[in-house]
Amino acid sequence: MKKYPIAKPYITDSDRRAVLSVLKTDHLSLGPKYTEFESAFAKKIGTKYACAVSSGTAGLHKVMIAADIGPGDEVITTPFSFVASANCILYVGATPVFVDIEPLTYNIDPKKIEEKITKKTKAILVVHIFGQPAEMSTILKIAKKYKLKIIEDACESIAAKYKNKNSGTFGESAVFAFYPNKQMTTGEGGMVVTNNAKIYELCSSLRNQGRSPNMQWLDHERLGYNYRMDEMSAALGLAQLSKLDYMIEQRRVIAALYNKHFLKYSDIVSLPQTAKGNTHTWFVYVVRIKDPKIKRDNVIEILAKQGISTKPYLPSIHLFSFYKNKFGFKRGDFPISEAVSDTSLALPFYIGLKDQDIKHIVAKVIAVIKNYGR
Repeated sequence: MKKYPIAKPYITDSDRRAVLSVLKTDHLSLGPKYTEFESAFAKKIGTKYACAVSSGTAGLHKVMIAADIGPGDEVITTPFSFVASANCILYVGATPVFVDIEPLTYNIDPKKIEEKITKKTKAILVVHIFGQPAEMSTILKIAKKYKLKIIEDACESIAAKYKNKNSGTFGESAVFAFYPNKQMTTGEGGMVVTNNAKIYELCSSLRNQGRSPNMQWLDHERLGYNYRMDEMSAALGLAQLSKLDYMIEQRRVIAALYNKHFLKYSDIVSLPQTAKGNTHTWFVYVVRIKDPKIKRDNVIEILAKQGISTKPYLPSIHLFSFYKNKFGFKRGDFPISEAVSDTSLALPFYIGLKDQDIKHIVAKVIAVIKNYGR
């Protein structure tokens, strides 16, 4: 029985050579590769500065500090995201204020933001989910009206565009991530991007224990962290970045094949949609099971026995026990996010899947749903 993992990175010989080339030098950290990667990445995204870090989560933590967000502040964001986007707000002692999502893209619903703004609101943390941007025109207008900062969690949406403008270029800063299931990978790692020199300099210091570039290693001007990216990861990032356009195009081909094979089953599953004005770079491929009587988690178990790995994507953050205990959230608080969380099914999605593979996966998914309970 052929087995299909949920994801795997696209690693080539050029990637391996890039990492091995670093191992032949004396610079495994704080060498030339991470600055090369930063320059190349900033150019690709279209910002003045990029700051390489050890993870997307580390990047999110730093941009919260750089935005001067702290105790007593509120940050508006979405409950439908990976937990790090809300956790980073808690890291600095601020409070995440969730706004429900819109049902087309699963991004934050701009129409519901204003009602959540208070005197304590300091920023909007926009999450570009699954590979496509949020509806930024309205969000930018709201931020301007209320003098709020915009920070972008673009960890899942590298090179995705909203009205021909790259995600990560709308706010005062943005964060990308390079975990192995992303459109490109450095193993672990992330990148902060900004057009603000002061934010870049602060983030560069924060990742290196609070040290500034011209300071001796025993002297530090602020509380910092060990959020550095190592040279091997940066070298891999440079190699991956050079073929990013190709990898995204391949992901689009695979998504199109899924759409083709699922099309005749539109009464059984809802397919992912791309909003007008968006370009999608496909972090994951997620369908939703339409029949409310079918328990998605049972479908996951059955498919796993047939060699097909699937996942619920994503659980709603406000229903995690930690958030319920701390803030008193309950089911029903954000009904659209909850409905998507309850019915979403992420399918195997990685470069190397062929038409016959996708046809097989789709047939198995549909068969399990059709035969559910029999």
